[in-house]
Amino acid sequence: MYNPKSSKAEEFISHEEVLETLRYAEKNKNNAELIDSIIEKAKLRKGLSHREASVLLACEIPGKNEEIYELAKQIKNDFYGNRIVLFAPLYLSNYCINGCVYCPYHKKNQHITRKKMTQEDVRREVIALQDMGHKRLAIEAGEDPVNNPIEYILECIDTIYSIKHKNGAIRRVNVNIAATTVENYKKLKAAGIGTYILFQETYHKESYEKLHPTGPKHNYAYHTEAMDRAMLGGIDDVGLGVLFGLENYRYEFAALLMHAEHLEAVFGVGPHTISVPRIRPADDIDMSVFVNAINDDIFAKIIACIRISVPYTGIIVSTRETRATRERVLSLGVSQISGGSKTSVGGYYEPEPEDENSAQFDINDTRTLDEVVKWLMELGYVPSFCTACYREGRTGDRFMSICKSGQIQNFCHLNAIMTLKEYLEDYAKPETKAVGEALIQKELAKIPNDKVKKIVEEKLVKIGNGIRDFRF
Repeated sequence: MYNPKSSKAEEFISHEEVLETLRYAEKNKNNAELIDSIIEKAKLRKGLSHREASVLLACEIPGKNEEIYELAKQIKNDFYGNRIVLFAPLYLSNYCINGCVYCPYHKKNQHITRKKMTQEDVRREVIALQDMGHKRLAIEAGEDPVNNPIEYILECIDTIYSIKHKNGAIRRVNVNIAATTVENYKKLKAAGIGTYILFQETYHKESYEKLHPTGPKHNYAYHTEAMDRAMLGGIDDVGLGVLFGLENYRYEFAALLMHAEHLEAVFGVGPHTISVPRIRPADDIDMSVFVNAINDDIFAKIIACIRISVPYTGIIVSTRETRATRERVLSLGVSQISGGSKTSVGGYYEPEPEDENSAQFDINDTRTLDEVVKWLMELGYVPSFCTACYREGRTGDRFMSICKSGQIQNFCHLNAIMTLKEYLEDYAKPETKAVGEALIQKELAKIPNDKVKKIVEEKLVKIGNGIRDFRF
């Protein structure tokens, strides 16, 4: 049944293949010779198969696990350097007709306050986000063809891109909405979206159907095949993800990599990003029923194994995680994080009233964007607000070819420095700006090409004089 080139969900995510992979991994979790050979292959920076990666995830040999972590750190640095891309989620509406048992937006929840933003609401929220310093958003909405039709999503995207406040502008809108049709994906592409993101939640079909008992999301195949339709609709940057805690994490890990292999086999380009959310407390959700929750050590190892298995793919960790957890996994492979996030419908322009609750889940990292930026810089990372690749057409296979060759840093690191300078000039607190200016000087000294370095220095002076949006 297993066929990575198949268009059928149950063939490119074969349940039997996953189970056989888990048996193989369990059998070889202490096979030092095999583990060594897999690590050596991973050092080539070409990635690993789902079965090879599953052996590393299962590995119980302490010394080998340390090698896995060190290799993940090295590959992260080789492909992404020390830059971390920042974004914020923007929830447009929490109306939803699905019955997902882990999500407070489920239709039967009578406790949550249902909200849908008007275009004026969107405008206020986007201006607030711009005034924080954000340039990249991920818009979210429940599945409801009456309240949240594709026309509403498109109108919101148009509104977001149209707003220019002071020096602020949202330069990339990523979209995280329910699985839809090829025609609707074509409309999203025409609207100028960045990445289309859709979490699988769980790849275990039987569990999936129990967790989604009612609503259109109940259809496992339609949901799992959504990325194929998005690609066919012209969206060449797609983002995968599972909600760890719903099923056995080793099952999800293997299937997630199989999904990446499928996209590579069929479309010649794997996922642009992989998200690794863990289930969080939320309104009307009984956390005690989710017995597959994973601890911080397993979470860190999953991220490390994803990094060395798909070295070209961005890894996203949100404010679901604590500051300490996020700090731990940054070096292991994470390349994008959210900052200053709200998971309610609204809340950036003004706090949500205490008697209302429209949030999808509780967040653990409640720091402001400026606090996150300063923290990253003090750790030695370059906070990046760059959207250049998307706007220069370096997406899909064009982005992947540059990334896989290791040339992406020739663009991204320079653009990260310039967008950080924009942030420091326009939004940073004085102490944050001081840390940032010192970091920029340190990063400039690392640029090996004197001509390129001079160009960057000239652009930084222009940014200091009020000119914006330079990019390589």
